[in-house]
Amino acid sequence: MPATSLALAWGVGLAILSGLMNGTFTTPMRFLGRWSWENVWTLFIIVACIFLPAVMALGTVTDLRGVLASVPGMAVGIALGTGFAWGFGAIMFGQGVSALGISMANTVVLAISASLGSFLPILLLAPERLFQPQGKAIILGTLVGICGIALCGYAGLLRERSQKGQEAEVRGDMVGTARPFWVGLLLCSGSGLLSAVFNIGYASAQGIVDTAVRHGNSPFAGSNVVWVFMLGGGALSNLGFCGHLFRKNGSWGKYLEGKTQSLFALSILMGLLWGGSIFVYGSAAQKLGKLGPAIGWPLSLTVGLLTANLCGMLAGEWKLSKRTERVWMGAGLATLVLAIILLGWSSMIS
Repeated sequence: MPATSLALAWGVGLAILSGLMNGTFTTPMRFLGRWSWENVWTLFIIVACIFLPAVMALGTVTDLRGVLASVPGMAVGIALGTGFAWGFGAIMFGQGVSALGISMANTVVLAISASLGSFLPILLLAPERLFQPQGKAIILGTLVGICGIALCGYAGLLRERSQKGQEAEVRGDMVGTARPFWVGLLLCSGSGLLSAVFNIGYASAQGIVDTAVRHGNSPFAGSNVVWVFMLGGGALSNLGFCGHLFRKNGSWGKYLEGKTQSLFALSILMGLLWGGSIFVYGSAAQKLGKLGPAIGWPLSLTVGLLTANLCGMLAGEWKLSKRTERVWMGAGLATLVLAIILLGWSSMIS
């Protein structure tokens, strides 16, 4: 197999792996009900937003100290600020999973993030391109995505009505608090919006990547420096909120209870899966090159979307639902996959 074909095959494989990791990382939450939400989320954030970015930067960046000393202050401020704002989106997502379950929460957040993650950057950074072919394709993909979200939301509303009084059986040992469907939907919608801000921050902090490249690093290594700042900013907001919950609920002592090894392991696994998915996709994008936005990005998102729904189904989130509800959800998922493909295709239009 030629080198370019081999690199493309590796890139596609890594994009799929990234989607699988992103689609499964919330599954352990189904088995962590003995702990409070903040116990789980604190460990997840420490692993995903502090430990992994530090390890990746130390392992891939040459002259890391020199790079950090030379990065533009404006780019660092943008990375930290947008990361901090995204952190509240991560909080909403974690709360939304507890409220809506794995499949519905992931579907809403990934769909909004995919749509607005393409639409908002071009709106804010290059509005003149909005009515050019690429901008029109992004608008079309975003509108299709909104239709898909509406279909999935309707399926979730029907499911909530049909399962009224049976919530405990459906939730199982899910960590966190059960909430009405509309509250969970608002949480996940807010999370999707702030996830789009995360993409804007990354696009606006490319001065950090340029600095790393000038120090002899690859763009992939430079992007790992960006993640140090952005995920570090997100860790501040997440850990601050968890600290508030620890004081409010007095739940810190749950770490010291007996027979918690599996709870520690599953919470850490969540962080490794989500944090790892970012770096795996970063490697995939480098191998795919110009094909990354058109092939790798929609492939990873589609795999993540379908994997999360499969995990939710296997976990029993739809076991009491009626056929009509599953049909509406299936129609929504199909529409969202189409939206993701359109958005990926739009990235290749000049």
